[in-house]
Amino acid sequence: MASTKELTVEDKLRAIYDLQLIDSRIDEIRSVRGELPLEVEDLEDEVAGLKSRTEKLKSELDVIEDQIKERKNAIEEHREAIKKYTKQQESVRNNREFNSLAKEIEYQELEIQLAEKHIKEMRASIEYKKQVVEQSEEKLSQKVEHLNHKKSELEAIMNETSKEETALQAKSEEFRAAIEPRLLAAYDRIRNSVRNGLAVVSIERGASAGSFFTIPPQTQVEIAARKKIIANEHSGRILVDAALANEEREKIEALIASL
Repeated sequence: MASTKELTVEDKLRAIYDLQLIDSRIDEIRSVRGELPLEVEDLEDEVAGLKSRTEKLKSELDVIEDQIKERKNAIEEHREAIKKYTKQQESVRNNREFNSLAKEIEYQELEIQLAEKHIKEMRASIEYKKQVVEQSEEKLSQKVEHLNHKKSELEAIMNETSKEETALQAKSEEFRAAIEPRLLAAYDRIRNSVRNGLAVVSIERGASAGSFFTIPPQTQVEIAARKKIIANEHSGRILVDAALANEEREKIEALIASL
């Protein structure tokens, strides 16, 4: 194989345009995936958040249920205390002892009322939280279904394109290795600065592909001569003539079909 230094300008133009065609095909494959990987990632985060929230709510419900049991046990203890103090009243020696026990009974009754009030409030809280859990679980179910659909969609696309993309990526690296560093750096700089990733374009109807700016006839002649690398003064893209572009396109299409 000839070294990079021995390449003619035409060889360099063909090499850089081949690289562009390969990279553009990789761009097309990734475009098919589009925002799907990000959508899947966002949905996974959302599902994890909903699961965490639902589990937290269920945990809070368990805590409230335990608190209700504690209050019920306390009520039973207060009732037992009332029975005890009531029985003691039957054998008191004076009014002072009777009144003291009456106050204890009144205190126990107030504690029962307070505990019953707390139980009522906690039951209302349980009903509300159960509704929230139900809504959360319904939303979670919908999100999981949506996530599974998106994952299947992404997996199908990946299965269909990953082999080709991997092969093309290897070819891209192979082609890059054959291009002189300065030209490659210019290619990468232009490619990264334009939205469609086209750093090398052909002349079509007197203008660079995808542009409305006409290329002067003399410049078109120079481009067709393939004696020097010429960039579009408006976009900075490297220009190749239509004949060279067609030849390389056929070659790369055959290469891609063989992968």
